[in-house]
Amino acid sequence: MQADGRALRLLIVIQFASMGAMEMSAPFWPLQIQHLLGPEGAGYTPLLSAFVYAGPMLAAMLLTPAWGRLGDRTGHKPMVVRALLALALCQGLAAIIVDPWLLVGIRVMQGALAGFLAAAQAYALACCDRSRRGHTLARLQSATAVGSLIGPVLGGWLMDVSGFVLLCYGAATVCLVCALASFFLPADKTRGSSERTVAPTPLPTGWLSRIVLGIVLIQAAKAMPQPFYALYVANILHAPNWVIGATYAASAATLALSAPVWGRLFDHWSSARTLRVIEVVAWLCAVTLAVTALASEWLGFLASRLIWGVWQGALLPVAYALIANTVSFDRQGFALSLGNSAAKAGALLGVVIGAIGMAVVGLAHSFWLVVLAYAIAALGIRWIR
Repeated sequence: MQADGRALRLLIVIQFASMGAMEMSAPFWPLQIQHLLGPEGAGYTPLLSAFVYAGPMLAAMLLTPAWGRLGDRTGHKPMVVRALLALALCQGLAAIIVDPWLLVGIRVMQGALAGFLAAAQAYALACCDRSRRGHTLARLQSATAVGSLIGPVLGGWLMDVSGFVLLCYGAATVCLVCALASFFLPADKTRGSSERTVAPTPLPTGWLSRIVLGIVLIQAAKAMPQPFYALYVANILHAPNWVIGATYAASAATLALSAPVWGRLFDHWSSARTLRVIEVVAWLCAVTLAVTALASEWLGFLASRLIWGVWQGALLPVAYALIANTVSFDRQGFALSLGNSAAKAGALLGVVIGAIGMAVVGLAHSFWLVVLAYAIAALGIRWIR
């Protein structure tokens, strides 16, 4: 498929809407778990709060490369449609589940069947020029970030007005509409196209493995607050649900603005220089999260989240661009799926450590673990270089 700006614009809209729908519920799973368990099951709240995030991450980590390989063979548009339908189904089921353990099972099924981000990235790379890969992937990341900005705020409002059930029904409806809209995307390459006549090119495992390791480190640090985020803002900062959503989404606003700028810069920089900048950004994340840990009221907490989002725009989108520039066209779907699986693996690691850390050091000191995680990520990137 030749470059198609209209297809890319439609894909960006779909990614914005669907990811916004997913983020509507993202901060509130622990609160729903707590509600379903009731006072008699309160002791299971930390465990299930970890599982409700870790379960889908583990399933996606294991199965996303398989969806990516299938997309390389059949085209990535069918994978986009399939993933959106899976998201709609799982969100609809989450609305009617009253057993907290079964709710976690639905979330695992969602992770296993989705893989939307990797499919969208691979499809987008078929629509853009090679020299603009970083910028294109950054635009997709910005769409996700804007969705992440609006979704939690809307989700917090729905939680206050009508509760978790309507929130999930709304997310399911948005994903279904996005699935229908994705049928209007032009088809990309198919198994019988001329682009598939060449023999597959082996992946450059040495370089790719180093990028994958970097993704694991930075995503572990990013995901670590998820098990305790809503509980921290509610119980330590004593803020209402709308503040939970607003502060959760704040970093997405500055990420959306910064990611295209970082993408344009990195498109013109060498891989060595790119890794040097990523290392510096990881250290800046550690400093910013120290400010977050020290914040005693929600306005200071919000300011640190806004600054943190600026640094986030230089991390994951750029790592994906490095992967895209490393492998051949016929393996883009599989390679990007490996990158997404690495992101899930890092997020899974971060969620598990975050949940354990919440129990060990206490809720009030949990963000200091994130500071340590970013310092380790920066040292890891230095070692990779």
